[in-house]
Amino acid sequence: MYLLGLGIILLAMKYLEIGPVALWEWWWVLSPFALAVVWWAWADWSGYTKKKAVEKEVAKKQARINKSRESLGIKTRRR
Repeated sequence: MYLLGLGIILLAMKYLEIGPVALWEWWWVLSPFALAVVWWAWADWSGYTKKKAVEKEVAKKQARINKSRESLGIKTRRR
């Protein structure tokens, strides 16, 4: 996501001819978009995306369990 933000900022600076970015070649300006594509391809291939999604689901589930225990007056276990 950071690469996309950087790419958008550089693209706007190049288009509006702001600062030293106006003098850069287009491939330098567009390179963050290519790096974002490479990052997403690697994240999907390696399972990184799925791992983060599962961690998020587990954290939500644990939060629901803790909330239910607190409402019942049961102390939660500390790990």
